[in-house]
Amino acid sequence: MDVLEALQRAMRGEKTEGFAMRFPPPIATLVGFEPVQVERGATVFRLAARREKHANPMGTVHGGILCDLADAAMGMACASLLQLGESFTTIELHMTYLRAVFDADLEARARVVNAGKTLVYLECEVVTAADEKLVAKATSTCLILRDQQAQGR
Repeated sequence: MDVLEALQRAMRGEKTEGFAMRFPPPIATLVGFEPVQVERGATVFRLAARREKHANPMGTVHGGILCDLADAAMGMACASLLQLGESFTTIELHMTYLRAVFDADLEARARVVNAGKTLVYLECEVVTAADEKLVAKATSTCLILRDQQAQGR
């Protein structure tokens, strides 16, 4: 079994022996986003972005919230390529904001662009679910961790 199968089982609420990843991750609960689709190298996450919970001082959704959403979607897309026992860490993240958001249901659509043995390059678009308006674009590079690195040693 690979991580993709374990993630899909976790999304259905099933337990998987040997799968150590916390699902849903605490950040998802804190911010309020959730994965709705996980395939090999691609994911879709949703967030009901609301001013009363996610606003910056100007009243728009805080850029960090949008970045968390995109980062989580890209991270799960990267994780979907892993074998059990492997891990990854983000080594670079770039975010471009294209429109202000006040209250909107958002989707982060992430995909792997290139996967090598040690580096994975990803892209993500954050769009409004209702009318597909592009809110932000993100890119990320992740480093695959194996053996002792994956164990934090």
